[in-house]
Amino acid sequence: MSTFESLLEQYAELVVRVGVNIQPGQALLVTAPLETVEFTRLIVSKAYEAGAKYVQVEFEDDSITRSRFEHGDEASFDYYPAWKADMEKFAEEGGATLTIKVPNPDLYQGIDPEHVSRATKAAATAREGYAHYTRNAKISWCLIKAPTKAWADKVFADIAEEDRIRVMWDTIFQMNRVDGSDPIQNWQGHLNNLEQLQNKLNHKNYKSLHYRAPGTDLKIELAERHIWRGGGGENAQGIYTVANMPTEEVFTMPKRTGVNGHITSTMPLNLNGQLVDRITFTFKDGKVTEYTAESGEQHLTHLLATDEGACYLGEVALVPHDSPISNLNRIFYNTGIDENASCHLALGSAYPFNIENGTQMNREELLQNGANVSLTHVDFMIGSAELDIDGELQDGSTEAVFRKGNWAI
Repeated sequence: MSTFESLLEQYAELVVRVGVNIQPGQALLVTAPLETVEFTRLIVSKAYEAGAKYVQVEFEDDSITRSRFEHGDEASFDYYPAWKADMEKFAEEGGATLTIKVPNPDLYQGIDPEHVSRATKAAATAREGYAHYTRNAKISWCLIKAPTKAWADKVFADIAEEDRIRVMWDTIFQMNRVDGSDPIQNWQGHLNNLEQLQNKLNHKNYKSLHYRAPGTDLKIELAERHIWRGGGGENAQGIYTVANMPTEEVFTMPKRTGVNGHITSTMPLNLNGQLVDRITFTFKDGKVTEYTAESGEQHLTHLLATDEGACYLGEVALVPHDSPISNLNRIFYNTGIDENASCHLALGSAYPFNIENGTQMNREELLQNGANVSLTHVDFMIGSAELDIDGELQDGSTEAVFRKGNWAI
């Protein structure tokens, strides 16, 4: 077995055993780009070895996805098939999902952004019931990465074309701590470190965080009884999973109406296959009141029009500038990676498990307790080597949390 084949097998084992953590007798749904078929076959094999009773694979293809927007009629963009949306029974039976999530950053170039927005909203509306299971940690789910040509071409445009996929694989192995030793043990150490950070922040119990950087002066109140999370966690069945691989963040819930000031993004945002760059937001009492973007502003307009909650924050996440993915000094145009190289915020729905007893609350109770509710959840990056964050303690005193982009506590 070659070194590459060995690392690929280790990666597949890692995402099955640690990421989605398949249990004996559990069903698994794998969603993957068609280009990743060889790796997907390896995942299926590892899942059955781990005891999965059945593995279903759904492949996606960029050309087929784009064809809808090039040739479909108006009715197509507001449609989402009921049979595809009906995942609740699968979730009720304890099914797990593993998704190779690799959005093509240039997929919708030349496509009417309104059509993409309508299709995205139709899918989110149809899958709202299923989203309840993932956002409340009621099932096992995990998002991972694997190279596709379009993605590798975008990220590694500065190297020879024939080397891009290989370099992308090497990078994915590196950021997932797959190094030829024992990646599962590597991840146990990493998850322990993130748990220590979240415990420290939960002990601090900050009332608010104040962000300062070029183009940024923003105060974010945190929800009362908020909980910091990081790495992984147990779902409702007591199974420990890691929802995003790689992951470097610790995150919690902002108070829906407690965000004031302005902020500037520091990385491009791949918004459903449409790039948005150099975003600025102004918030008043939690709501976005003004916004701009140097490119892709129309995509941002459609995002904010998704529903009322799309104009409020649902997540605040901390990642030091001096961290493994950030130190690669490369933009990946993939939020699942870029957000783990940078402090970030998310517009849209909060995760109910970021507040005490949140997973037992209904929509109205979540809102009453300061949580945001929305069909969407979109992270955008705000971290840099120039970011300072102060934390306000419950007694009104303040202390440094971040200085020059890194931890100060």
